[in-house]
Amino acid sequence: MRTSSPIPAQTSALEESHVLGQSQEKVQVRSVGRKATITKEELFQATLNLIGPKKSIASLSLREVAREAGIAPNSFYRHFKDMDELAIELIDRAAIALREILHHARLKASLDTSIVRSSVEVFIEQLDRDEGFLSLMLREGHTGSDSYKDAVDKQLNYFQQELQEDLIRLEAAQNRTMHHPDLAAKAITQLVFGMGAKVIDLSHEQRHEIAEQTIAMIRMILVGARHLDDSALR
Repeated sequence: MRTSSPIPAQTSALEESHVLGQSQEKVQVRSVGRKATITKEELFQATLNLIGPKKSIASLSLREVAREAGIAPNSFYRHFKDMDELAIELIDRAAIALREILHHARLKASLDTSIVRSSVEVFIEQLDRDEGFLSLMLREGHTGSDSYKDAVDKQLNYFQQELQEDLIRLEAAQNRTMHHPDLAAKAITQLVFGMGAKVIDLSHEQRHEIAEQTIAMIRMILVGARHLDDSALR
């Protein structure tokens, strides 16, 4: 069962990313009797306590989450109208934290080869450390309800846009031209998240092997984007 430390309501994206990378013991949300009040963060924590490799957020009921949080079901409605609203906000928070982590990984790298490697390695590192957030995004994007898939797709579009901006900036810094950086960013984003969904239940060694293959494929995409202009794509 994966869990995560509660994130304060006013936490910044960078601070959330720090929380995302921490490995801590499970924080018990339940208490003796029912709580009179509950925070959003405690409801998020209760949800993360319940999901895992064999149980997705789509299969959870409101009553299960309320019981895990130690509240009456009616108290749930003080923050969310239903489980869909809770899940979508949780997906959004997870994506913001991960985008911040990957963006800083790309900023630290100086060469395109190290940018590719550092980004993929950071992604795998977060998956290894993950206590619910990243696996939530990866799993619900493939097996969740339509509303969850739409929420994940929206966040993937943000990843793509930010990566596109980074690709343009990095190519310009090295006096190179990249054709259709939008398509290159889209291909890389889909590849990395597809890889993540594939390795989520694999061992660390198996993850490493697939990560190396992914790094090679990303480099192929970048080389192609530098040499294939519109005439070559027709």
